[in-house]
Amino acid sequence: MTLVQPKTSARKLGLLVLVALMGCASAPVPGVVPVPRPSAPVEWPKPAPVESAASAAARAYYAQVQQALLSQGLLRTDGGGADTPLSDRLLAQNFIRIALYDEYARGTAGSVQRQTASELRRWQAPVRVGLHFGASVPAEKRGTDTARVASYLQRLAAATGHPIRLDDSNPNFQLYIVNEDERQALGPQLRAALPELTNADVAGITNLARSTYCIVYAQSQGNSGVYNGAFAVIRAEHPDLLRLSCIHEEIAQGLGLPNDSPQARPSIFNDDEEFALLTRQDELMLKMLYSPELRPGMTEAEARPIVETLASRLLGSES
Repeated sequence: MTLVQPKTSARKLGLLVLVALMGCASAPVPGVVPVPRPSAPVEWPKPAPVESAASAAARAYYAQVQQALLSQGLLRTDGGGADTPLSDRLLAQNFIRIALYDEYARGTAGSVQRQTASELRRWQAPVRVGLHFGASVPAEKRGTDTARVASYLQRLAAATGHPIRLDDSNPNFQLYIVNEDERQALGPQLRAALPELTNADVAGITNLARSTYCIVYAQSQGNSGVYNGAFAVIRAEHPDLLRLSCIHEEIAQGLGLPNDSPQARPSIFNDDEEFALLTRQDELMLKMLYSPELRPGMTEAEARPIVETLASRLLGSES
């Protein structure tokens, strides 16, 4: 089981039309007593869930968080530029740190923050993302989120060369967008999706700290480094950009880039929140991760010479 780094603060209707069907009147037949037809039941729209005080407070808090980050020039959406030069050497170093180290280690009392050398992990089977919304998420917002997730999965599939798509019929990567109250009730869904979770792991999501914007767990088969399940949770209270930033980071990390590094720039795999959306370097790291020249279970010593060759091939040698 891998706890993939959660996104935390560092400094940081559709119109429902009711149609009543009216039966046509017919002439009475002599000697026959007409039997009245039962009227079709009218389905009234369900009232919107009442937002709890905790959810309302979270919504106000994360709106302030997003505004504070934007006011500091963070949550960039440009993917990097002249101020973020990238060389093959930096790309290789960042890949090693992000793909072959974990920021969290599992213990008997849950996961603890500790940089730990690990092995390369990725999916072998196609990634089938099941997108789930809490009842608190309005229909219009569901439509927007679904379109954004589908478009992003297409981009990830193109970057990795690996099949990644929305699939609610048989998902192996569960993505939940839920509010405070809905998240606290996710225990049964978590255990069903990832049976190896401990009670402490489940509590890590159901009792998510306020400083954690979103989170993903990914499960591998023993020590093989092959992922066979993932479960991501994004707060429904987030404003648009912070919400989209969580979508980008948690899905990408659930593909096999579990760590963050302060040296990774431009990158979403960095706790400073400088970049909100997947950058060019991030796409290159995903391409390297799913290269057939690498294999799940590789250690840093095994992977490093291949990683350096891949980085040089992608960017060319730069000092």
